Amino acid sequence: MKVMFPGSFDPVHLGHIDIIRQAAALFDEVVVVVMHNPDKPAGMFSINDRVEMVKSSTSDIKGVTVQPAAGLAIDAAKKFGVDCIVKSVRNVMDLDVEVQMANTNSAVSGIQTVLLIPQPKNAFISSRFVREIAHYGGNVSALVPAVVEIAIAKVEK
Repeated sequence: MKVMFPGSFDPVHLGHIDIIRQAAALFDEVVVVVMHNPDKPAGMFSINDRVEMVKSSTSDIKGVTVQPAAGLAIDAAKKFGVDCIVKSVRNVMDLDVEVQMANTNSAVSGIQTVLLIPQPKNAFISSRFVREIAHYGGNVSALVPAVVEIAIAKVEK
């Protein structure tokens, strides 16, 4: 089965990598789709930089490919020929949003969503927190892959 894990990944963090590893263990193919989200403020990295960081951070995981996309996740799912969408649920707030989104996606396209839970050590990480900590000069090494830490250091100089 081929699945898609969509997100803005700005930046990709260890919680994302956790979910990608889980999905790769469960499914034959995982397409990580780096998406532009117009509802989120301008982020730290361009979509091309984010794609490259996700590729670098997942290069050791069998069955994972990384693609950019814009627009709706269901359109990306059709474009990449996936069987279902994988999403991460860190807490009850995520659950509420993801269930609504999963039901909407199912209603308008028929595509189903599988929800995965990150390991407790990664469940608190968010890209927003990573950006905020980095902005104030904090240490993000426990939150992101090494390639992302290096990229953040260059941006936040």
